[in-house]
Amino acid sequence: MTPETTTSRILVAEALGTALLLAIVVGSGIMGARLSGGNDAIALLGNTIATGAGLVVLIHVFGPLSGAHFNPVVTLAALFARQRPPALAAGMMAAQFGGAVLGVYAAHLMFGEPVLQVSAKLRGGGAQVFAEAVATFGLIGTILGTQRARPDFTPVAVGLYITSAYWFTASTSFANPAVTLARSLSDTFAGIAPASVPGFLAGQVAGGLAGLIVFEWLLSRPGRDLPLDEFAGTEQ
Repeated sequence: MTPETTTSRILVAEALGTALLLAIVVGSGIMGARLSGGNDAIALLGNTIATGAGLVVLIHVFGPLSGAHFNPVVTLAALFARQRPPALAAGMMAAQFGGAVLGVYAAHLMFGEPVLQVSAKLRGGGAQVFAEAVATFGLIGTILGTQRARPDFTPVAVGLYITSAYWFTASTSFANPAVTLARSLSDTFAGIAPASVPGFLAGQVAGGLAGLIVFEWLLSRPGRDLPLDEFAGTEQ
């Protein structure tokens, strides 16, 4: 993030980037479901590739403007590390939630779906909550590790991690509270029922905090803060 970046540009970048992310996630889910002939594996594969590729591009585009968090857990990690002031962090999270909802609505409009929907797709159970904790833990580790060793590789690393996490987690790796809440407003392939949202949010926050604690200890050096002010990336 450059010194001359204004607060308004940071907030618009986070809202627009998160909106585009959700348009990719939900839109590719709808397209995959329509073209797969009822084969959920093929639909998920299409959803996965589009999301991972889209993330790489979005992080490159918006990273210099806002850090390309697109994810309240990432912003919370930066806040706890004292790399974002509370007022800015709160504004960024509000922008992320608002942008995510607009992105879902945009996807619905593109595919001729009713704009206002509520998902009926239950994703409950302790296994999926734990999967969200693991997914978010790994996401934070991916960001911190690459920012320490190869910051220019962070966008690609995040896209690759989310691509793999779609398949190795039982929850398909939401790893993002804004994404989770917005997807409850889409009764499509990518949706999640509102009743399943609290468990996912709990897993994401727990996994994110655990990831911050573990990787901050693992990677930090005396007298040097981890570059959370340059965070880039989120989940799907």
